[in-house]
Amino acid sequence: MKHSYFILHLAVVCLGISGVLGKIISLNEGMLTWYRVFLSAIFLFLISKWFKIAHKINIGEKLAIAKNGLLITASWLLFYASIKYSNISIGVVCYCMASFFTAIFAPIINKTRFKRSEFFLSGLTLCGIALIFHFDTAHQLGIILGIISPAFASLYAIYNERLVKRYNSIVINYYQMIGGTVGLGLLLPYYLYYYPMSSFIPSTQDMIYLVILSLCCTVAVYIAFTEILKRISAFTLNLSLNLEPVYAILIAFLFLNETKELSRSFYLGLSLVMLSVLIQASISTKKE
Repeated sequence: MKHSYFILHLAVVCLGISGVLGKIISLNEGMLTWYRVFLSAIFLFLISKWFKIAHKINIGEKLAIAKNGLLITASWLLFYASIKYSNISIGVVCYCMASFFTAIFAPIINKTRFKRSEFFLSGLTLCGIALIFHFDTAHQLGIILGIISPAFASLYAIYNERLVKRYNSIVINYYQMIGGTVGLGLLLPYYLYYYPMSSFIPSTQDMIYLVILSLCCTVAVYIAFTEILKRISAFTLNLSLNLEPVYAILIAFLFLNETKELSRSFYLGLSLVMLSVLIQASISTKKE
């Protein structure tokens, strides 16, 4: 169990880096997300061939898995839009709402009881977000997009929790990335009509960042998440993702000089977010 939590938090660090990469890549959020899922699908195909992983599932199962990939693709699209229209701090802090949405959606979808402890821990997270966020209304569009993004992420985690019990993690992620590539690819002509770009081909520097984003921050991370969901709950995973803004904000502050005042309220909010993660990790360790 301790090994699972170590891998989980290492993956969260990589996700923090993905937010920073989303800001520095010059492509708009639509093209950035499409390249991310497209390159991830290629890497997963090569990995499955290298390790000779059999895809012994029928068309219906492939479509069902691919459909879940649309959820994470939508989440990424909105996440990067939030970052592009505001900044890294706002985008990643809003993503902390994933645990709140999971606490609501999971009991409804799985037909189980609502857990007071999950609402309490989500409440701690929300208080932490508010303190870090300072109730900033200067970037309203970025805030709205940032809040919707984790709703799709929480649904993705809940449905993936079921898939991991039946299929190989690489197979799951491969067909989900194909689903995201095809689904977003069909929407891109309409998207680019309203949000045009001067060039659809990434620069050499952007391509290097996209490879890192796809291979390290997507393929490695989401295979890890899929394996971890075999041992811990979707709520615990999403709550641990609340540490992502901590890493992302610190990276942005140290390397990108993003203007983020680390005031007393920041540290207090950060403490509440970390406290919610530590409490949930303690509860889950005892139960599992």
